[in-house]
Amino acid sequence: MTGEQVALIAAGIIILIDLVVRVVAVIVVPRNRRPTAGMAWLLAIFFIPILGVLFFLLIGNPKLPRGRRKRQAEVDRFIRESTHGVERASDPAGWPDWFAGVVRLNRNLGAMPLIGSNSAHLIGDYEGSLAAMTDAVHDAKRYVHVEFYIFAYDRTTAAFFDALGAAVARGVEVRVLLDHIASARVAGYRQTLRKLDEMGVRWQLMLPVQPWRWKYQRPDLRNHRKILVVDGEVGFLGSQNVIDRSYNKKSNQRRGLKWKELVARLEGPIVSGLDAIFATDWYLETDEPPQRDEFDGAFSQPGEAQALDCQVVPSGPGFPNENNLKLFLALLYAAREKLIITSPYFVPDEAMLRAISGATQRGVHVELFVSEIGDQALVYHAQRSYYEALLRAGVRIYMYKAPYILHAKHFTVDDEVAVIGSSNMDIRSFELNAEVSLLVRGASFVREMRQIEDGYRRDSRELTLDEWLQQPLRSTVLDNLARLTSALQ
Repeated sequence: MTGEQVALIAAGIIILIDLVVRVVAVIVVPRNRRPTAGMAWLLAIFFIPILGVLFFLLIGNPKLPRGRRKRQAEVDRFIRESTHGVERASDPAGWPDWFAGVVRLNRNLGAMPLIGSNSAHLIGDYEGSLAAMTDAVHDAKRYVHVEFYIFAYDRTTAAFFDALGAAVARGVEVRVLLDHIASARVAGYRQTLRKLDEMGVRWQLMLPVQPWRWKYQRPDLRNHRKILVVDGEVGFLGSQNVIDRSYNKKSNQRRGLKWKELVARLEGPIVSGLDAIFATDWYLETDEPPQRDEFDGAFSQPGEAQALDCQVVPSGPGFPNENNLKLFLALLYAAREKLIITSPYFVPDEAMLRAISGATQRGVHVELFVSEIGDQALVYHAQRSYYEALLRAGVRIYMYKAPYILHAKHFTVDDEVAVIGSSNMDIRSFELNAEVSLLVRGASFVREMRQIEDGYRRDSRELTLDEWLQQPLRSTVLDNLARLTSALQ
């Protein structure tokens, strides 16, 4: 056989393999996937076959391992059974006509009930929220449950860690959950774990990527929740991690970046809902199932005078449905007068874009608060690619001024309903991250949220369509390329 014949045979084999890969990709990739995501993956595989296939094998499956999903379904059934009939919400006669349907949606998807007689106070000061959480831990008598996406010991958080250590020393049970990859990427990770060990805290990594220990899933499936519960009486949730507001990154410090957050301090029966989320995640990571006696008396805390109706809404790749996306869409379609959205990473899918444009077209006033600058280049440019469509639809966009990164995640619907939590409005939060949101019905809470929004407005500048159309071509190209990559989920 001549060298020329060998070359022809080799070329034929390569062409055949390439053809097989493309045919298999067309069959496998789009299955149970958003059309936009399927198309993006197919383009990647067709134009850069080797890298496209490798990346698809690495991060192409947006689901957690089957065992974890099975345990999530088990604990959801357990929560439904344990909380059957505990709804203690206000008189439905006073609700908006659409609210009962949203509550039922959340109950069916996330298992958690709507509970009344709660109070909530918003904390928009970064150090102030850490101080409030520290004070709550100092008052702990029975237990402290801590769950954060990023959890780091540094000068800013030292007082919080000291409070945890003091709690352990006086016999309080302290358990900590921290996301493996997110926390490991920040400075002082090993020091943080050593500090927890020294204090005698029970801690566990969430979604660990440790194949040598048979612990592995798609590496970018993360637990993005931020929760603190003390004695089942006081709870905190929101956007803030436990770390210095510069995230201890030299690049952030050089740019002078500071994170702006919003945290809700909760009291009343709804605190049991946050405890249930922690118990679920602890079970998923340790195989220690929640005991029924842990739920004895759940949601039975004394009522609070503020009388807010609240519902915890968990979401993430452990659920078969996009719980947070469906909640957000339901609220966008329900709005009658006003929608004020705050999202640091706003990369909507087609359904959300239609819901927002539909809201403006039926006369709803819609505002979007985002940061003037970004800390994550791809997401920042992908977000910008939607500004023109939003502005043309009539959305008023306010850009929070540098050097702050507006990292808060919340929105208000008319004057009676609000959502706050850890979830961004992007594909990552809808499909890849475990998130927790809190649905709140109560005019007093929305009034407090309005004060937060007024503060954002004072510290922001409004982006106009005329200004946006003056963007240089290079920015438009970057934005559109980033928008394409955002679909690779």
